[in-house]
Amino acid sequence: MQVRSLGFRTDLALLRLGGSIIEDRGDHLVVSSPHNPTFWWGNYLLLDHVPGESEADRWLELFAAEHPEAAHVALGFDGTTGSKEDLAPFTARGMHVDAATVMTASSVHEPPRTNREATYRALESDADWAQSVELRMACNEGQFPAERHRLFVEAKSATDRSLVEAGHGRWFGAFLDGALVSQLGIVGAGHGLGRYQSVETHPDVRGRGLAGTLVHHAGREALERLGGQTLVMVADPDYLAVRVYRSVGFTDTETMLTAERAPTGT
Repeated sequence: MQVRSLGFRTDLALLRLGGSIIEDRGDHLVVSSPHNPTFWWGNYLLLDHVPGESEADRWLELFAAEHPEAAHVALGFDGTTGSKEDLAPFTARGMHVDAATVMTASSVHEPPRTNREATYRALESDADWAQSVELRMACNEGQFPAERHRLFVEAKSATDRSLVEAGHGRWFGAFLDGALVSQLGIVGAGHGLGRYQSVETHPDVRGRGLAGTLVHHAGREALERLGGQTLVMVADPDYLAVRVYRSVGFTDTETMLTAERAPTGT
C-alpha cells in the first residue's frame, strides 16, 4: 500500500523506528505496538480509502480481529483532503472522528510573542525524562483513568527516549527555575522530513508564549543541526495552538482523517 498522506507517512516512519510492527495487507496496513498495547495510535488500521456506510461494520470487525486484546478502536484513512462529514458512518457508530491539519515549514522564525524567561534545551538526564512523564500527566489530568494513562505515558516516554538515544531525533523542553513546563520532540522521518511530536505546556503557565518559542527553537535546531529540510506538524484546526504554529512559519498542507473509540469507562 502506497501511503499518500504526509501525516501518516511520518507517523509510520516514527512508529517503525520505535519498534512497532506494520503489516501491509494491500488495501490497508495493520499497525501494532506490542511494547505499548494501550497506545491507540500505535495499534490501529490505516485504510487506503474512506469507506461508505455499507463498508463501515466490516472494518470495525477487521480491527477487532487484528487487535483482539485492544479495548479501543482506531482507524486512519489515507488521503490528503476530506472532512469530518466524510466519516459519518463512524460517527453514527459512536466513534469520535477528526480531520486534523497537516502543517509544513522549510524555515521558522520567532513568534510574535517570544518568551525569554525560560531556558530552552534538549532533555538529557534521567531527571529530565522523569519530569517529561509528569508534565504529560499534568497536561492530561482528568481526561483518562490515571493508572491506565500512566502506563501509556511511561511506555511512550521510554520509546521517545530510545529514539533520541539512537540518534533519530531530539526532545526539547522549556524550563522555568529548573522545572520542565513545556516540551516537544522532533524525530527524523526520512527524506529530509522532521516530524514534531507531543507539543505540550503545563496548564498553569499557558498563554505566556512558551510553546511558540519552543517550536521555533526546536525547528531551528532541526533545520540547522539535525539535517532536516521540511518540518511536519499535525494539529487540531479548531484549537488555538494551530495559530501558534502558523505564527512561526508553518502553513496548512493536508487534512488527515481518523476515527477512534475510547475504551469503555474512559
